[in-house]
Amino acid sequence: MNDIPSELRYAETHEWADLLEDGTVRIGVSDHAQEQLGDLVFVELPEEGSQVTKGEACAVVESVKAASDIYAPITGEVISVNDLLVDTPETVNSDPYIDGWLFTVKPSDEKELDELMDAEAYAEHIDEA
Repeated sequence: MNDIPSELRYAETHEWADLLEDGTVRIGVSDHAQEQLGDLVFVELPEEGSQVTKGEACAVVESVKAASDIYAPITGEVISVNDLLVDTPETVNSDPYIDGWLFTVKPSDEKELDELMDAEAYAEHIDEA
């Protein structure tokens, strides 16, 4: 059973987005995604100040199985990255929603969040895959 927090929004490519109180959006990969990837050994995050575009690859995670692109669930400017993952990428496996977040974006258009799936729709998406 996958952990799918109800307060988050989800992309079809298994990234989650969390609208924070300051209007920024924290982004990571879902519990389902980290299970599929296996044990992570390296994470390459976007640079702070760079722009990410919804639906485009912006980061890479490497596991003992393969390297996988991470796609931006929304468009915006990267304002912070999770430096913890440089030395301990396996944090994404053990805690994908709290300590294992990837980066935070200042959204260009907050309405893009409404285009993402809620937890119920994401659970159905996983079941259909």
